[in-house]
This record gives sequence, C-alpha cells and structure tokens, in this order.
Amino acid sequence: MDSSDAAPKIPSLKRLFDLLFTIPGLLILSPVFISLAVLVRIFLGAPIIFSQARPGFLGKPFTLYKFRSMTDTRDKAGKLLPDEERLTKFGRFLRSTSLDELPELVNVLKGEMSLVGPRPLLMQYLPRYTPDQARRHHVLPGLTGWAQINGRNALTWEQKFALDVWYVEHWSIGLDIKILLLTVRKVLAREGIEPPDQAIAAEYMGPTQFISPKEKDNSSS
Repeated sequence: MDSSDAAPKIPSLKRLFDLLFTIPGLLILSPVFISLAVLVRIFLGAPIIFSQARPGFLGKPFTLYKFRSMTDTRDKAGKLLPDEERLTKFGRFLRSTSLDELPELVNVLKGEMSLVGPRPLLMQYLPRYTPDQARRHHVLPGLTGWAQINGRNALTWEQKFALDVWYVEHWSIGLDIKILLLTVRKVLAREGIEPPDQAIAAEYMGPTQFISPKEKDNSSS
C-alpha cells in the first residue's frame, strides 16, 4: 500500500482473506467460546462480554467485543478500584494467552476489523495523534499487527505508532500471513504481554515533547 494522497480504501482481497479464515475459525473455536464464557461468568461475573466504542477505519467508531478480564470491584464510595486491582489471576491468564480477544472475530466477520492491522485503541486518543500517527486508521484495525509481533506492550507508544504506519505503507497479503504466523509464536511464548513494571498500559496523552540541549541551555540562562 502506497502513501499517496488518494482516499484510503479497504482492499477487497484483504476482506476476502479475513472471511476465508474467520468463518471456519468461528465454527472450529465455538467450543472454546462456550467454555470461556462459562469460566468468565464463574470467575468474573456478568456481563461476560466487555464492549466498548473504539475507532475503526478512518476513525469511525464501532463496538469492540472482548471477554471481560476484570471485576467490577468498587471502594466504599462506590468508585471502581484501579485496573491493576480489578485484574484477577484468571483475567491475567486470559490476557497473557490473548483468549480475551477471541470475540473480536465477530468484529472481523462484521467488517469492522481485520485479522491483521493496528490495534483499535481508545476514542479519546484520536485528537492526540500527530497527522502521521493518525494514518494508522487508513486500514482496518486488527486482532494482531506489526507492532504486536515486534514488541507489543514492551514498546513505547511512539514506537508502536511508527510500526503501525509502516504496516499501512507496506501492506500485502504476504505480510499479513507472516504476521499471523509470528503472532502464534508470540502468543505461545507470551512475549510482551504486559508493559515493563506495570500490569496495565499507561494512557497515551499525546506525542512526547523533546527539548534539544540547545533549547534547554537557552531556557536556563
């Protein structure tokens, strides 16, 4: 995929590729879906499915589906506890194995996501992207992506977005197949699941502001 000024479109070949794998995948994995749904209900309660608005192709909102991985535990004032305290051992297992993301196959079936693409993040991030970072929305978001097999949550936000944009510029079916195969290896090895020294990824607040040594000297003079 080139970086011309033409309006981005979803390649029909990519959509066909997604359906060829997603439809049989949903059928084959249906026993796993049912088993996980029962376990989530037992260990984490209802609702079984976590749903949230996320930006999709060109930033258009869609409803993302995942198995819930946190409880609704609240403090005495009725406020939800921090994410780290609501993430149970079972929830960590779901995340470390990426089993919590299986319901996103429904999003792929509906054409809201692709098997491969930049991960769908939060709606509030949209105005925080630089123009170049915003190009990550020129393709469908994916269950896995170039950033996921090159460090995942061990990367900084800037590194992730740079890899996302690289994928947009170099997309091909061959690249998608490579990413899917490497994803299987990464998931089995459970690499890059959690950010260094924390259980939940920090919120992206905007591009990092760098101050050159010259600017720093001038400001302190």
